[in-house]
Amino acid sequence: MSRRNMLQNCAIPILPSQNLSETIAFYRKLGFAYVSGSPETYAILCRDTIELHFSLFPEIVPGESYAACYLRVTNVDELFQEFMLQSLPAKGIPRIGHLDDKPWGMREFYVVDPDGNLLKIGQRLN
Repeated sequence: MSRRNMLQNCAIPILPSQNLSETIAFYRKLGFAYVSGSPETYAILCRDTIELHFSLFPEIVPGESYAACYLRVTNVDELFQEFMLQSLPAKGIPRIGHLDDKPWGMREFYVVDPDGNLLKIGQRLN
């Protein structure tokens, strides 16, 4: 199945960014590629079938942001290990959380990006 067909029926978050160049650089370190957009106002980043959109919002206060999304994946352990290589701290902004099995049947961790956006990343436990 092509990437185009996989993305026909899906939700794609649009997250705020204070500075799109910095946002793009942060996500590139996490293995995302800049696909398109207008670098001054909008950016589309992809990693495999994960697609994130970012819109310029210079007024955002990262420590007060409530923007979040959930990314359901099939390789959460692998992603966690790759993201850990970036030496993100456990506190502050940006940061990374621990990988845990949750009582709701998911194995997940989270990343908070430099803009305060929360990305929960999880895989079903089976």
